[in-house]
Amino acid sequence: MPLDTDSRDWLRFSLVPGVGARRQLALLRAFGTPAAALAASPVALADTLPPSLLDAWCTQNATVAGVERALDWLSAPDHFLLALGDADYPPQLLDLPDPPVVLYLKGRRELLGHAAVSIVGSRNATVQGVQNAEAFAAALSHAGLVVVSGQAAGIDAAAHRGGLAGPGSTIAVVGTGLDRVYPASNRTLAHQIAGQGLIVSEFALGTEPKAGHFPQRNRIIAALSLGTLVVEATLGSGSLITARQALELGREIFAIPGSIHAPQARGCHSLIKQGARLVDAAEDILQELDWQARLAPVSASRAATTAENGLERGAEEMQVLDAMGFDPVDLDALVARSGLTADALCAILLGFELSGDVAVLPGGRWQRLGK
Repeated sequence: MPLDTDSRDWLRFSLVPGVGARRQLALLRAFGTPAAALAASPVALADTLPPSLLDAWCTQNATVAGVERALDWLSAPDHFLLALGDADYPPQLLDLPDPPVVLYLKGRRELLGHAAVSIVGSRNATVQGVQNAEAFAAALSHAGLVVVSGQAAGIDAAAHRGGLAGPGSTIAVVGTGLDRVYPASNRTLAHQIAGQGLIVSEFALGTEPKAGHFPQRNRIIAALSLGTLVVEATLGSGSLITARQALELGREIFAIPGSIHAPQARGCHSLIKQGARLVDAAEDILQELDWQARLAPVSASRAATTAENGLERGAEEMQVLDAMGFDPVDLDALVARSGLTADALCAILLGFELSGDVAVLPGGRWQRLGK
């Protein structure tokens, strides 16, 4: 993508080492434009920048290599630099006290202008949690909403897969430069998102993953969305940071409940106690957001799927599903709950495993999936 002089100024302005978003915004308030701030004298800058940063700002010696690297990256198709002064800068990001002055984009830039819901949760997700995240994301995407998440392992990855399954697609907001993929296990998924959705970062090219980057990128996830759904989260989860940031921005908060014995459910339960909307279907989110025009096809599809599944299952199969509940369970417990023999149960469980109704867990346990 060719850059005009103004865009080059934004790039130079954003890459001075040590000058973060808050100071960049202060410079823009003081001088009006990146070009004016870049040309300002040390005396004029003294009220905005501390002495420790004045030399780096005035010389910009460390910025030259970063600018050249960015220019090379931006020459590729579907690579963009979006600046705070651009007409299509997402207005919802202006709700942040420290909106990023530039964003690096890879993929479908226009998705930033679409209505979105974020889905976040544990990296160490349960089988049920992954299935829930993907199913909710697919339903929201089919309803025309963009699914936003952070491209992490677990719930984030499942949310992106679900978003890609529908026309709404997905946006990944990452905590590295866009020439890096983290975690590496999501490399194939990242390529799919770049091709069909959008990947966004405020971090310069070459930026490696650091612990502090992920809470920072969470504020963008929260701000881009009409609401945030937390699928699974421990009490110390970064997903709760995203939920808190969304709440501070006046966005809706949704949470899926889980087993009282599961650590991954405790964060969701805490949010629900604090007033988050308990949801057990994507329709709950669509109703809360007043997305009525899109809701009827989703509900009809779900009803048809439920009816189809019910016709395919006999009385014993339904008996086993009822006996399983939705928590992990072993064979002995199923024998006691269902009254069936172990041989009969094993045959039914094998059928469920092949149909995707049940997941096999370590330790000889099974868990019913949300079908």
